Amino acid sequence: MRFGILGPLQVSGGEATVTAGRDRVVLAVLLLHARRVVPVDELVDAVWDSDPPATARGQLQTCVSRLRRLLAAAGVPGETIVTGPAGYRVVLESDDLDVQLFERLVARARAAAAEQNWPEAREEYRAALALWRGPALAGITGTAVRRGAASLDEQHMLALEDSFEVELRLGRAGDVIAELTDLVERHPLRERLRGQLMLALADSGRRAEALTVFRTGREILSGELGIEPGAALAEIQRRVLAGEVESSGGDMPTRPPVRCLPRAIEDFTGRHETVTRLRKEIEEAGPDFSAVYVIDGMPGSGKTALAVHLAAALGNQYPDAHLFVDLHGHSLRSPLPPAAAVAALLRQLGVPGERLPPDLADRLALWRTELASRRALLVLDNAASAAQVSPLLPAAPGCLTVVTSRRRLMGLDGVRAQSLTVLEPTEAIDLLARIVGPERVRAEPRAAAEVVHRCGYLPLAIRLAGARLAHRSRWRVADLAQRLGDADRPVLAEFAVEHRNLVDAFALSHAQLPEPVQRTFRMLGLHPGDEFDQYAAAALTELPLTVAQEHLDELVDAHLVDELDAGRFRFHDLVREYAAELVTVVGGESERRRAMQALLDFYLHAAASVSGAIEANGNLRTAVPGEPARPELVDAAAREGSDWLQAERRNMVALVRLATEQGMHRYAWQLARANWRQFFLGGHLDELIQTHTDGLRAAEALGDDFGVATMQNYLASAYFRLGEFQRSADALRIVIALWERLGDIAGQSVATVNLGLPLMMLGRTREAVEYMEHGLSLARRTAELHTLPSGLVNLATGYLLLGWYPEALRVLRIRLFLGRQWGKIPVVADSLGTIGMVYSRLGRYDQALRRMYLALHLQQGPGRNPYTTADLLNEIGVVERVRGRPEVAASLHREALAAMLDTGDRAGECAARNRLARALHDLGDTSTALELHRQALLGATRIQHLPEQARALDGLANCLSPTDPAAARAYWTRALALMIQTETPEQHDVGRRLRELD
Repeated sequence: MRFGILGPLQVSGGEATVTAGRDRVVLAVLLLHARRVVPVDELVDAVWDSDPPATARGQLQTCVSRLRRLLAAAGVPGETIVTGPAGYRVVLESDDLDVQLFERLVARARAAAAEQNWPEAREEYRAALALWRGPALAGITGTAVRRGAASLDEQHMLALEDSFEVELRLGRAGDVIAELTDLVERHPLRERLRGQLMLALADSGRRAEALTVFRTGREILSGELGIEPGAALAEIQRRVLAGEVESSGGDMPTRPPVRCLPRAIEDFTGRHETVTRLRKEIEEAGPDFSAVYVIDGMPGSGKTALAVHLAAALGNQYPDAHLFVDLHGHSLRSPLPPAAAVAALLRQLGVPGERLPPDLADRLALWRTELASRRALLVLDNAASAAQVSPLLPAAPGCLTVVTSRRRLMGLDGVRAQSLTVLEPTEAIDLLARIVGPERVRAEPRAAAEVVHRCGYLPLAIRLAGARLAHRSRWRVADLAQRLGDADRPVLAEFAVEHRNLVDAFALSHAQLPEPVQRTFRMLGLHPGDEFDQYAAAALTELPLTVAQEHLDELVDAHLVDELDAGRFRFHDLVREYAAELVTVVGGESERRRAMQALLDFYLHAAASVSGAIEANGNLRTAVPGEPARPELVDAAAREGSDWLQAERRNMVALVRLATEQGMHRYAWQLARANWRQFFLGGHLDELIQTHTDGLRAAEALGDDFGVATMQNYLASAYFRLGEFQRSADALRIVIALWERLGDIAGQSVATVNLGLPLMMLGRTREAVEYMEHGLSLARRTAELHTLPSGLVNLATGYLLLGWYPEALRVLRIRLFLGRQWGKIPVVADSLGTIGMVYSRLGRYDQALRRMYLALHLQQGPGRNPYTTADLLNEIGVVERVRGRPEVAASLHREALAAMLDTGDRAGECAARNRLARALHDLGDTSTALELHRQALLGATRIQHLPEQARALDGLANCLSPTDPAAARAYWTRALALMIQTETPEQHDVGRRLRELD
């Protein structure tokens, strides 16, 4: 045995001595909690009694290092103390620690006693008690160590009492009188020991002395605690007086079992994994392990139901007493004081009212005495705080305590916490089926799924809504789903049945909060999103960030808010409804409007700060002028960069809609503009259209031509990517007209160049080039040359489509020069890639690949444009196929197609399918190639993309020409007509193939 704590601390059989006081405390705490990792904070508190110095963690590491060296010198392996992510743990074999051996021996002794194998029980008890060398961890001070040592000492006393029971059973009363006399003098309040001494004396014919022992005990109990002896001791006195103690040995009179648990819910549903895991943990810990479990969760999550269900399932393991007390932590009554709670528990154990001491400390002493010889199961329901619960926790082994609370009871040491979330969807539907009947749920599965979704998968909400449905036989499940989803109906009103309703459950938790935290909770009800972060909370409440964080911590502890990740939070749907209702009835309209303005101001400037740092042009600053009201919050969010912007993406959609509906129109369109880049490059085109459509309404309501032009411009970008080319062109014509009216030549030039892009897709390439050339001529009349790069690449694309390769190279080289001069890596990369495309058309494949692969490498950095990357992959694939590597080409085209599908680029999808089909045809997979070309033709026709329609028709003809020349001719004829219309250079190749068929 390497370690001993059943007496003074002993290491390696006493051969090594730990002398440093802090080292002794650290080792003692690790050994006391040998079954788990001890967190660093817990060790720090143990060493310095909750008043650590600033260097505590460093000193703790020094202590651990010294201990490892000492243990290694004493022959104990250095890896005995291991470091984990959360703290430290000792790694022990089964016989390394005396207390572990003690527990196993006592468990075997009790098992033998249960089978009435008294000789074996005696030997096991003797072996267990022989391990004790004195009081546990004698000589080591400190609250944490003494608390753990007191628990061990109590186990020692219980084992002693159990061993005396066995000795009396074996008729060895005379052998134990002296030891019992000494123990009773040292522990005068332990009634079980006193009763055993009385039985031993009476069994030895010393009845008068036995009665004297009783009288002495009654005087001590009455004088010190103001109580009479318990029923068990009084029964022994009666038996001694009546001469009923036999010489064969007398055992303590049996006590009837106590059963005070409430009725378990018959239709308890769900939580299968939680119940299974908890039962396994408790059962594997053994009958003598004292465990405390804390089940916390939001109102209505089913904490009490789970606790009672678990207690009922484990009841047979705790035969002596099943106790239950409602601590009223969250109820209309005040929380039950510990003195009243322990009184209720003692009354359940049969202690008469006249025996209850008035003082709390005396009541707790009586409580622990009553539990000392019982295997009891205790449910402490609806706890308000750790301070309310802590005095009630049993000290004796062999007891199970289950505590429920709406708050996280972080002040309790050595407990296992289980936080309840909502039910899984399948569990929620099962619960609804148990309440309303499985036939009704099976008949309308979709409606049932909608009902539990509207209930937020919260057990209490499902029970209340289900109860209404169960008592309305004419209702369909769909009727209930419709009522719960009716935006004009207060949804929380639907969760009320007689005296039970969901609002009261939430209100009780809300009422327990300090008033400033209540205000924070209410104001968060104004946030329109599903999630929010600490910065948004500080902005909305107009509080300093540190204070807002403290309030959020309070709300998390009260289970009114969930913390998804560090600094990021979420309301349960129904709790958000409750907060939103509160904020409409508490406080004034001016406060709510000021809060919404503060929230929108924070989001606008934070989004603009992040987007502005990665946008190539500088017009975002023009769209979002001014300084933020809370620059410290904006800076904190902006430091998180694109990660923050992505996390808030859905919130931005809701905020733009909120600003529009609340008449805060400037915030609406400016916030949409600030988020354009993340929506566009992320392929969130539906969200882009929704926000910019709302922003357009807002700008029109203001009569703000600048805002209208901005919204139309970025709507055009979404329409273009979705293949709605005519709609994109129409929007851009509106933009051009507005910029002309405003006299903004720079804006007019950008919109004019951009108009060329949808026109090219519509097959009007020469017209598109003319618009782009005109747009660039306008740009040269302004000082805002930052618009030139995008215009130049668009013009080069037009030249490329027309086959004007020298003109395209000239324009691209100018753009490349500008990109290098300005240090714009995306401009350099895009220019190189497009130059590579020109070289590809000219048949200079080596030069093409060098530039395109370099461009691909440069485009992998932050803020990359997925559209240009996918286009480049396609172009590289074309060259690889022409150079005889179709397998490489196919891989590149597949990657491009996946990117286009992710971003919703419908024109890009058609291009990628056409090019992938070409590569697969070269690989001999003609059937797949045909299917891809057909898909491309269908998609290109749907969006009126004439160049890709022509390429799809050309590809179909190419696949069919060996087997079906007639069909090939038809396809090539159609392709040639489109290519002539769009002035595509490939028309010459298609014409030649048609002639070859003649």
